[in-house]
Amino acid sequence: MSDSPASLRRKIESAQDLQSVVRTMKALAASSIGQYESSVNALADYWRTVELGLNACFRESAPAAPMVPHEGEPETETIGAVVFGSDQGLVGQFNEVVAEHAIKTLAGLHGNPRVWAVGERVHARLVDAGLPIAGLFPVPISVNAIAPLVGRIQIASEAQQAKGAFARVHVFHNRPKSGALYEPADQRLLPLDDEWQRGLTKVAWPTRNPPEIMGSGTETLRALIREYLFISLFRACAESLASENASRLAAMQRADKNIDTLLEDLHGTFHRLRQQSIDEELFDVVSGYDALAKEHAGGQRSGDVSPPPPTPDRGLRATPKGSARS
Repeated sequence: MSDSPASLRRKIESAQDLQSVVRTMKALAASSIGQYESSVNALADYWRTVELGLNACFRESAPAAPMVPHEGEPETETIGAVVFGSDQGLVGQFNEVVAEHAIKTLAGLHGNPRVWAVGERVHARLVDAGLPIAGLFPVPISVNAIAPLVGRIQIASEAQQAKGAFARVHVFHNRPKSGALYEPADQRLLPLDDEWQRGLTKVAWPTRNPPEIMGSGTETLRALIREYLFISLFRACAESLASENASRLAAMQRADKNIDTLLEDLHGTFHRLRQQSIDEELFDVVSGYDALAKEHAGGQRSGDVSPPPPTPDRGLRATPKGSARS
């Protein structure tokens, strides 16, 4: 059954309302991307300071520290993992990509994984894959909410490490690429990579004065490692949020394009129906005019009789020309 002009008009109005919502979400996603990317860039100077502090500690002491867990037996060790996902939809394959990457990577490691999921949607996919969940955290809705989330994750992980539950800790997240693209990424947070530590000790000190550790070197190293973990988790969370908004921006752009195509089709159908209605009305008017014209012409042909000449008055008699009156 074809649509009527009234129903098409309602569909056009609904599509226009939906398009306004889509464009608003697109604008919010675009602004959020810049916000989270700026927060990642702002960490650069702070990370440089922590890096120099670790440089000084590694120069004066052995790389291992009480806070850094040692490698256990591959058959018995437990691997902690933090997976950043999303709580909201309209993000395409965002959660599927990071969940699949985490599942595949953890399956290739020797040990029993336990996962902290950040986001209900990625949590559901990890549960479906059969991974044991150690905890669930909500996704931050702003830059200011990232630091409290990272603090809760650190508290939970340190509590497990104090019990000797975890031998290694990994983090999985999506990392933004050029444009509106992203890719899955992972990082081993603990134990600290030996090659990374050796490379860090080779970094040249920025001044001529050699660094000196004040107080206990072990306590200083533990504090710096906590800051290193904080920065790593903060960066992973911010990059995940930037990727999430990039995915949402791409989805909204596709939706906006599809709505434009739909509106174009609806407007075309509406104008065709309207023109068809106008044509039908004009045809009715012309047909009625032709019928009336034919009826009027037929009436004139059936009554076509010449009127009789006027009858002269019988009281007057015409006098022939030239005759004399009596």
